[in-house]
Amino acid sequence: MALNESVIDYNNATDAELDILERKLAAPYLRIFPWGIIVWGFTNTLVWLALWPLVFSGVLPLWAAFPIATLNVALSYLPSHDAQHSIIARQGKPLRWLNELLGHVSLIPLASSFRVLRHTHFEHHRNANNPQLDPDHEVHAESFRDFFRQQIGNPFGNRYSETLVRVGRPELVMEGVVFNLVFLGILFTLAWTGYAIEAALLWWLPRHIALLWLKFYLAWMPHRPGTQQGRYRDTRAFRSVMGNLWSGGMQFHIIHHLYPTIPLMNTPAAFRELRPILERKGCDLGGL
Repeated sequence: MALNESVIDYNNATDAELDILERKLAAPYLRIFPWGIIVWGFTNTLVWLALWPLVFSGVLPLWAAFPIATLNVALSYLPSHDAQHSIIARQGKPLRWLNELLGHVSLIPLASSFRVLRHTHFEHHRNANNPQLDPDHEVHAESFRDFFRQQIGNPFGNRYSETLVRVGRPELVMEGVVFNLVFLGILFTLAWTGYAIEAALLWWLPRHIALLWLKFYLAWMPHRPGTQQGRYRDTRAFRSVMGNLWSGGMQFHIIHHLYPTIPLMNTPAAFRELRPILERKGCDLGGL
């Protein structure tokens, strides 16, 4: 079936026609190589690592390094997120090593396992908003206030281990434990050697702030109220009062769930292309 998207009547098109057009419009964005996210991931980690010698040597005051470190840790997840979906290169491709390297290196400031996050994130996509199977379902809350009250009391959650065991990867539970032990061990060593404040403001507190920000913009906002399931219902678009950059590009998270291998930086353009179709499909576009 041939369709001309410039003249199609979206209101009268059949579901089959809309499906064909949707795939046609999305296809060009699936072939874009994500140079931006690669530079972002490696540069962000290098900047965060550089803060430590700069602060220890007195070149950079701790009060100035703290907001930079917080930004670095918050920004560390998203390059890994693209790598989790093998957007740089799939298994067996020449640049697969770069995809995996980016996934691991970008997460150093967050002190998290790339493999743990990859496997649990895949389960989130398969079971978004399923109360029993979605590993991120525990972030759902009825209101902004309820979300923060819940997350401050339980910042790390407890469903990832259950998910890894269920999908047959129990060895990754221990990998996650090792990452946490290494993180705590480094913090303890720094505190023991007289750098407790530096450890707290360059890593411990930025990590807590970053996790709260990530759960808010990547999990709660794009899925609230978290009660619907299905391709066009389990995710939504939303308008952030702080703008798309501040929300980590998650205003267009609905595009990511529809087409997980569209690079993060290209989801806004893909959303603009697909918006008439998403409106016909009854998607919640949150005023965008």
